[in-house]
Amino acid sequence: MIVRDTAYDEVIAGRDALARTVGEILFLEDFGNDNMAFVILADGTELEFNYFAEGDLDKIRSGPHRVLLDKEGILANRAFPLPETDRTAQVESLREVLLWFWHDVGHFATAVGRGQLWWAAGQLEQLRAYCVNLIRIEQGGGAEDEPYWKLDDEVATASLDALRATFVPLERDALLRAAGDALAFFHERAPNIAEAFGLPYPAELDRLVGGHLERMIDASG
Repeated sequence: MIVRDTAYDEVIAGRDALARTVGEILFLEDFGNDNMAFVILADGTELEFNYFAEGDLDKIRSGPHRVLLDKEGILANRAFPLPETDRTAQVESLREVLLWFWHDVGHFATAVGRGQLWWAAGQLEQLRAYCVNLIRIEQGGGAEDEPYWKLDDEVATASLDALRATFVPLERDALLRAAGDALAFFHERAPNIAEAFGLPYPAELDRLVGGHLERMIDASG
């Protein structure tokens, strides 16, 4: 929704009331975004409202769009390009993935060692998420807090096929094998991606933390 600059503050202040004029709302949340409202109506319709001031049109990065109502023609011939990937943010996200992966490998090994399989399963999910974000970055995108969000549209998912085997039952040996698959995936991809972005690969962490997990996997048979 495009709002006149002079009315923007007033519209944002009444954002929730405006959303409620659409229908009976069962869910209304902004998830910390002042210019958004996420809505689920009683009939099952899901809506996401985004509010922009008219003077901020050049800041919108959303890709293809369809105008529903524009009486004054302010959107005529207007294009909203897709957001460009921020290289600096991309490098920082990759740095975090390269290091934090090993932090959670350590937690996974501790959880399995203590027989706490729910914790181990949660840590396995973290390892898989790092691998997914690694591929997002490799293919020119950015890491996501929700790595699977619209993943099928944004990456060539065939590159993730090796991770299919990491979806396993809540059983010790199965979790260990899955963690080994995630470890192998990371070993294969991460060093080359790190080099491409000019970052050092944490080989000593790999040797120390990854080696410990590999010995656990070997011991499990």
